[in-house]
Amino acid sequence: MSKALLLNPKGYDPQRFDAETRRLLRATIDWFEARGKHKLVEDYHAKVFYSDFLEFAAKEGLFATFFTPAANADGNAGKRWDTSRIAELSEILGFYGLNYWYPMQVTVLGLGPVWQSGNDVARKRAADALDAGGVAAFGLSEKDHGADIYSSDLVLTPDGSGGYLANGSKYYIGNGNCAGTVSVFGRIDGVEGQDQYVFFYADSNHPNYHVVKNIVPSQMYVAEFRLEDYPVHAEDLLHTGADAFSAALNTVNIGKFNLCFGGIGMATHTLYEGITHAHNRILYGNPVTDFPHVRREFVDAYTRLTAMKLFSDRAVDYFRSANADDRRYLLFNPITKMKVTTEAQRVIAQVADIVAAKGFESDNYLALAKVDVDGLPKLEGTVAVNLALIAKFMPAYLFAPEAYEPVPTRSDATDDEFLFRQGPARGLGKVRFHDWRAAYEKASAIPNVARFTEQAEGLVKLLTEATPDEAQQKDLDFGLALTELFTLVVYGGLILEQAEIVGVESELVDQIFDFLVRDFSAAAVELLGKSSSTDAQQALALAAIRKPVVDADRFGRVWEQVRGLSGAYEMAP
Repeated sequence: MSKALLLNPKGYDPQRFDAETRRLLRATIDWFEARGKHKLVEDYHAKVFYSDFLEFAAKEGLFATFFTPAANADGNAGKRWDTSRIAELSEILGFYGLNYWYPMQVTVLGLGPVWQSGNDVARKRAADALDAGGVAAFGLSEKDHGADIYSSDLVLTPDGSGGYLANGSKYYIGNGNCAGTVSVFGRIDGVEGQDQYVFFYADSNHPNYHVVKNIVPSQMYVAEFRLEDYPVHAEDLLHTGADAFSAALNTVNIGKFNLCFGGIGMATHTLYEGITHAHNRILYGNPVTDFPHVRREFVDAYTRLTAMKLFSDRAVDYFRSANADDRRYLLFNPITKMKVTTEAQRVIAQVADIVAAKGFESDNYLALAKVDVDGLPKLEGTVAVNLALIAKFMPAYLFAPEAYEPVPTRSDATDDEFLFRQGPARGLGKVRFHDWRAAYEKASAIPNVARFTEQAEGLVKLLTEATPDEAQQKDLDFGLALTELFTLVVYGGLILEQAEIVGVESELVDQIFDFLVRDFSAAAVELLGKSSSTDAQQALALAAIRKPVVDADRFGRVWEQVRGLSGAYEMAP
């Protein structure tokens, strides 16, 4: 049962999707496999731009089908914005490398302001550009200001005839060299306050759009571009004023969700490659995997990867079920971005530790994955930024549960249109959640779930009996450590929900919570050591430290699942 949770291109046929979705996902896998591993790693090391992949995507209508909402599909039933299948594509592209995931990701970001706009001319233009095989770009960041949108130096000056001339530069813009749809954020000269801000539609093929350079030494093209008297007319304006701010933040909400699945894909390919190598390598007359520390690391990597997949798949359901009265996805989203991507780093690092020198060889997937995975936690907001966002939900999640009907599994072929009408990016403290204890109580017979629940209740006790004072609440360093503990509680909750839905056996869930108990203890020690922690907080942090329930037989059975992955997949040469 659990083995089937992991993506395996061999015999891949996801029956939960409609026929056209299955065809496109299978065609994507077949393109990579026909191209082969040698070409994959050769192009990576030679930093060859992925124009062949973009040509494949254009020929198949991949991005046009997956990234055109139903409202702009002109009656094509196959086109819709369906988070479930987008997540699947994200995982597949990550499986074959971050460089192929990246042009998809920045296309999602570039389209966000367009699909949120009421500008029908711009919307049709973007849909037509996708139909023509184009990609999109998100022109937000600047060299001197990063994503600080309050400080944009890209300025629109009235041209005297009702339009504007845009001047200025953007930096860190993926697809900025070739996108037919570029959503650009700037400000109007001579206007004060929020009214000065604007999103407008640009095209990298325009003569007043100048690509300066690729700022990264990579296959991917992350552009610096400069606009010089770029004409902006009424039909190019996507958002103005406060709506432009909300469009930027809501676009990141939509786009950041893909990072977790890209990381899951990378970690899955790495695990297949690592276990196949290690289990078939003989040292001192025995397979490498006979060493106890090697087995421990593989089991840890496998259970972490399984947990990543369970959490993220369940988060899809909340994302797709969101509406104005249920915005729980706004908590789960930064956790997929912050927690799952850092777990991907950890899994890949564990496999790299096991295979040692093999991981540096140029013909291995691991050699590129262990470099590229470090980028995921830093895209669309750093770990610290997302932890600070998560903290806003802590009081309501832990202390103010409300009744909700269970969210169903959402792989239905429907359009997730709410994502493009999320509304103002505020009011996070008003979001309410179902009772977090319910999932833990249901699984309380599993030893390490019960032990972790003790730790979660310890966090509640700390917050009620040793509540952070006003100074601590302003201390971001202290707050991040506290939020790490909270994040683990939320992470475990969705893992349990999804494990029940898909029927994961209890011993694997037990082994997953083995590492969660250890991670909670490590985070409690981190909080203990903060300079501002009080005596009462230190005592409660110490009291939350636990050793997982050890079961050698359970560990052995989970190890057999890991060993079964040896030879289960190897990329075509």
